[in-house]
Amino acid sequence: MTCCTMDAESVLALSTMSSSAEEVRLASQPLGGGLRQLDLSVPDIHCGGCISTIERALLTLPFVKTARVNLTARRVTCVYQEEMETHAADPSEILAAINSAGYRAHLFTPSAAENDRTRNQLLLAIGVSGFAAANIMLLSVSVWSGADAATRDMFHWISAMIAAPALVYAGRFFFKSAWNALRHGRTNMDVPISLAVTLSYAVSLWETIHHGEHAWFDASVSLLFFLLIGRTLDHIMREKARAAINGLARLAPRGALLINPDGSRRYIAVEEIAVGDEISIAAGERVPVDGVVVIGESDVDLSIVTGESSPVAVAGNSEVSSGAMNLTGSLVLRATRIAKNSLLSEIIGLMEAAEGGRARYRRIADRAAALYSPAVHLLALVSFLAWGLLGGDWKQAMLVAVAVLIITCPCALGLAVPVVQVVAAGELFRKGIMVKDGSALERLAETDTVAFDKTGTLTMGRPRLVRVDAMEETTAIARRLAVHSRHPLSQALVRGAETAPMSFDSVTEIPGGGLEARKGADVYRLGNTAFACGTSFVPRTADSPFSEVVLSQNGVDLARFFFDDTLRPGAREAIGQLDAAGLETLIVSGDRQIVVDNTAHALGIGRALGSLTPKRKVDECQRLNGEGRRVLMVGDGINDAPALAAAHVSMAPATASDIGRQAADLVFFNDRLDAVPEAIAVARSSASLIRQNFALAIGYNVLAVPIAIAGLATPLIAAVAMSTSSIIVVMNALRLNAFGKRPAMQIRGRVGRSAEVKAA
Repeated sequence: MTCCTMDAESVLALSTMSSSAEEVRLASQPLGGGLRQLDLSVPDIHCGGCISTIERALLTLPFVKTARVNLTARRVTCVYQEEMETHAADPSEILAAINSAGYRAHLFTPSAAENDRTRNQLLLAIGVSGFAAANIMLLSVSVWSGADAATRDMFHWISAMIAAPALVYAGRFFFKSAWNALRHGRTNMDVPISLAVTLSYAVSLWETIHHGEHAWFDASVSLLFFLLIGRTLDHIMREKARAAINGLARLAPRGALLINPDGSRRYIAVEEIAVGDEISIAAGERVPVDGVVVIGESDVDLSIVTGESSPVAVAGNSEVSSGAMNLTGSLVLRATRIAKNSLLSEIIGLMEAAEGGRARYRRIADRAAALYSPAVHLLALVSFLAWGLLGGDWKQAMLVAVAVLIITCPCALGLAVPVVQVVAAGELFRKGIMVKDGSALERLAETDTVAFDKTGTLTMGRPRLVRVDAMEETTAIARRLAVHSRHPLSQALVRGAETAPMSFDSVTEIPGGGLEARKGADVYRLGNTAFACGTSFVPRTADSPFSEVVLSQNGVDLARFFFDDTLRPGAREAIGQLDAAGLETLIVSGDRQIVVDNTAHALGIGRALGSLTPKRKVDECQRLNGEGRRVLMVGDGINDAPALAAAHVSMAPATASDIGRQAADLVFFNDRLDAVPEAIAVARSSASLIRQNFALAIGYNVLAVPIAIAGLATPLIAAVAMSTSSIIVVMNALRLNAFGKRPAMQIRGRVGRSAEVKAA
């Protein structure tokens, strides 16, 4: 009896082949007008060449209208015409086209992030190649020191045996990619890398067999070690970009309690909720779909929509969005949208669209690499033929070709950006700022506009008592009543005050209203004006930028308390530094316009937009981008996540929601807002060093390539030269640590001078 096992890749390939036209059609979504959208997972894509190959393959199908590849999500979105003039379209041809281009594809199913197997394999490959390179270099020292022939041959054979398994295991990422590209008639940067590593090992093995004096096993393995580090960093950065969307997916409820027409209840998956269904939402549960309150009253946390931490009272006919948290009372909700059309799904879609657009920056670099690859091939081939035909020494011709392949390896060019980003990230980390995306500093240096959210960003999202219209005795009663509530305004009322106990006969918290207490024949109420003084009461501060709480006794107004949000420490200084550096600042907030205007006036910000939904924040960022502006979005809430993803670059405080932190490119851990101008200062310094590194890397190739073609560099010298160019680039990047503090000081100096001018 034979035992048969299948790994995950085999199962995936089998499921791909077995996807019928009917199954694929069912998995696609109707868009109207005879169009359908199909989402596919393509796990093998890793560069801009993969993107263009897949998109070209799909657009050759006559029924495909658009095809878009999201490199970060490894996902293909394809829009196709369901009915052709003569026959119905077969959507399974879309999967077949991707497979024929050399990539696996299967139907996309959203799921939580799993253990990153590829990252672990890359890290293990780095360890294997690094261990092999270190040991081969130790053996090479003895050879360079003048060991006799027998000892030299023995060390060469030991080096060959160490290098062979290391190259096979650690180099498989490059070899498989190169073979897949060549098999389908195209090329990529992995082809010259694979050729250089393979040929240098082959020539070294030939020299070892024929008792040659030199072998270059160390060059082969060291080259692989450095290249794997770059590949691993790129993979990790891409996977981190998916964390925010995965976090939003986990935020969505998996099901809800459906109320049947006969009054019975059953739990169903959120995908099964239809428009018009009534669902029960208990206190402490999130709302699964957009809907209208049918029965019940409660306080609801709508921070996912508005970003405001203060709960909002809802009752009959109130609209509630998916993702909102029901805080105090039970609700019965009538669904007005299905799950995939609700607000939470819309936010996820906005973030994915923004991610796809961001991949254009990576495409530019990949297209440049696509031109570099054939140029290297041609140069090595011409060198090989010239030395072989003109010199007649084909062995020397092979060594020259290998030296050209190694010396033109774009390690220094590849390190020019990431090494500066690593050093700059370390410098920012010492300042309490974490960089999450490798390209964030590059984009941050280009910033000319800074858009701030209000609550939780410019302010701390914690109410503070700013004014009291009451006698001391009535204030004490209000505080004694407020201790019975966890509402943010109640906590702000009692914060920092010594409250003597006062006994009430009963205390009840009314969802959406406030606190009601009875003492004898008296009824005390603490809450909004309509609740405390009756529905006919007209508040005198309807247009006030402050939140108002009223204490009443038997319906008579006794005391008024006014609350404002606390400005974040360093907010005024940060805005001043940004203004002095020539950056435009504005506020984009979901809070009331009058409240936003009040904050803008306090901080000296000229432009303030209030009452914005998450989509309108994204629209504002896109509008500024369309005007050629480079927007830095600074926000903290779930409702800011799409705008954080859509902006040119983004930052969030550590106090932000999990989704906000994951969506941002940078996170600052201290409470002070001057982390924003400090990050921009370091980013601009790093951008200057990146340009210098590019100049050094290009200059190295201009000088080294003619030397290799002239036959003056062996593969070992080529590997040393390649490593030296990389070291020079790294040393130049380390200069950022020497003057990392200077840019921020210069900005502060300009702020100080501008402040003096204003004061004068």
